[in-house]
Amino acid sequence: MRKFIKSTADNQSDIDLTPMLDVVFIMLIFFIVTATFIKETGIEVNRPEAQESDPQKNVNILVAISATNEIWIDRRRVDVRSVRSVIERLHAENPKGAIVIKADAKSDTESVVSVIDSAKQAGVEPQKITVATETAL
Repeated sequence: MRKFIKSTADNQSDIDLTPMLDVVFIMLIFFIVTATFIKETGIEVNRPEAQESDPQKNVNILVAISATNEIWIDRRRVDVRSVRSVIERLHAENPKGAIVIKADAKSDTESVVSVIDSAKQAGVEPQKITVATETAL
């Protein structure tokens, strides 16, 4: 009789962890898929000041233009001739996203205009292209 009681006690002490692991992996996949990642430009830019500004939502592409007119997208320096192809690729990933250009106050206007033109040629709607500024105090 003792052997019978001991064997049933051993069978009841086993816990099946498979359903718990399944739930943990499903939650992990859910959080990875739904997470939004902040994209950085790759350089620090001193933006010009503006009297009025509108915060931009759904920013997909951040373009930085340094004081020496270097163009940075996704922490990589991009040549002026390849800005359009990079923007086309990034815009294809999220067509509803906007483009924000962070131009240094000492950068040339020609560089900013060339990035805006490249974005328009890449198929981005003009109202989704903005230039980031600092608000004047």
